Amino acid sequence: MKRQSAIGSAVLLALGVGGSCLAAESQRTVAVHAGQLFDGKSDRLASRQVIVIAGERIADVGPEGSVQIPGGAAEIDLGTATVLPGLIESHNHVFKVGQYPGTGAEAAVPAEIRPGTPFSPPYLTLLASINARLDLMSGFTTARDLSSGSTADVDLRNAINEGLIAGPRMRVATEGIKGSTAGPRYFHLIDSPWEGRKQVRLQLRNGADFIKIYVNNLSPSPYGGPTITAEEQQAIVDEAHRQGALVACTAHAGISVPQSIDAGCDSLELGIDIDLASIRRIVDKGIFQTFALAINKIQASRASVREIQKANFQRALKAGVKIAFAVNAGGARGAQPGPYHGEEAVEFATMVEYGMTPLQAIRSATSVAAENIGWGDRVGSVEKGKYADLIAVAGNPANDVTELERVKFVMKGGQVFRNDFTGSGTTASRN
Repeated sequence: MKRQSAIGSAVLLALGVGGSCLAAESQRTVAVHAGQLFDGKSDRLASRQVIVIAGERIADVGPEGSVQIPGGAAEIDLGTATVLPGLIESHNHVFKVGQYPGTGAEAAVPAEIRPGTPFSPPYLTLLASINARLDLMSGFTTARDLSSGSTADVDLRNAINEGLIAGPRMRVATEGIKGSTAGPRYFHLIDSPWEGRKQVRLQLRNGADFIKIYVNNLSPSPYGGPTITAEEQQAIVDEAHRQGALVACTAHAGISVPQSIDAGCDSLELGIDIDLASIRRIVDKGIFQTFALAINKIQASRASVREIQKANFQRALKAGVKIAFAVNAGGARGAQPGPYHGEEAVEFATMVEYGMTPLQAIRSATSVAAENIGWGDRVGSVEKGKYADLIAVAGNPANDVTELERVKFVMKGGQVFRNDFTGSGTTASRN
């Protein structure tokens, strides 16, 4: 065990993240002092709070003076900073790789693992690990990856969990499932309900945490025809639920939306045009919905859907749909506009521009997103017993949500991965 620990430590140091991780490992009990705290669920920020962390979990949280800090605990005083739960990206594609200056991977590459890519799947996995680190260092301590085209996302998830590389906690879908040959090729194609059931079993056996179905093609418009029949989709969802797995269904618009609701999907992904009757059913059934607004706002090629999506987001918000934060980031830097990995927080400003309050937008990436991915019992809020996943910003994101684009402190599972606050940091342990 000592040799394995030494090897893991050496790998972390080689990746440039070991110093903070190794220091955290020796600090079994830590007290974080926050000027302000947003717990992920409230309608306001609380002042002068203390979060006591034992190992990976939060042991206590409350106002200064009311929380007992154990003797020997290390203390991190973040001054007047605002502390929040680690952010959660509900629709990520960490294997969307692009240009990384200085890494030797300058060539613009396709957005996913597929035939014809100039890089091998193992090399793409290495590039995906860069995306994972970018996401973590920007404050996203948890991510749900909506298919990588292989089981490479399982390996990446496991390597992160084992402490070999830095990245968010990951929920992965492996291949994903679709029914026709049109559209993205990084899904497994099925042509019958029984083939759909078989693929659910195989993907879960291969390590998938949930099942992803690509229900309709986006190109040439959000109303592209369904890739899958209702019978096939219902069989996939039924089998996944029989196996205890959630199902995420990408249904942009048109018939794919009511079909996905009928099938029993747990979340609908990347909505663009959703009819009012479907919105009402989404609310009644408690289905989660993601949008990914910024990508359509930033990329000029998507101008035709921008206003449609904006109106539908506002209609869903007014109706009380459970909207989970999503960005769908990726692509090649320089070859297309963002948002890119490490820049997902730009989505918050668009959500606020389209009608959310800043705290509603933040909840969509904390407590709401945690429930969406099935981890409401472990992440998404600053509460006793949950993972010590914390971030901090200098200002007040309840007043200016763009503060989340400037995260200065990142802790995941009690380990500090980033602390840019000048003059702040770990103080001497209490005796």
